[in-house]
Amino acid sequence: MYDMKQSIAHISLLVDDYDRAIEFYTKKLKFDLVEDTKLSETKRWVLVRPKGGDGSSLLLARADNQEQISRIGNQTGGRVFLFLYTDNFVIDYKNLLEMNITIVREPWDEVYGKVVVFQDIYGNLWDLIEPKI
Repeated sequence: MYDMKQSIAHISLLVDDYDRAIEFYTKKLKFDLVEDTKLSETKRWVLVRPKGGDGSSLLLARADNQEQISRIGNQTGGRVFLFLYTDNFVIDYKNLLEMNITIVREPWDEVYGKVVVFQDIYGNLWDLIEPKI
């Protein structure tokens, strides 16, 4: 019997402009730009991922029709969309504040760790979590 091993490689995130999105994720959230490859005159393959991460990446996908444009910033109907784990909540929370990133819910303690909810430039909600060990 074959033991399968699978993982999610990329999660597509609709954006309005590649360069604006790269700027936000790499400068404000301190993510690494993994790849930026031109596919055509209008399309690029842009991957970013949290610094030090080796798991899933965000595929920054520029919306190219009205339906996609209408979903920018609200891909989950207002629920938290992405969950960013950290090993240093204090430093990362301080960075969110210094970068003027909108905090939707101030930090609190959960049974699973320290949490804060913030918005990216498009309004997508994120949880920043330092898990309890």
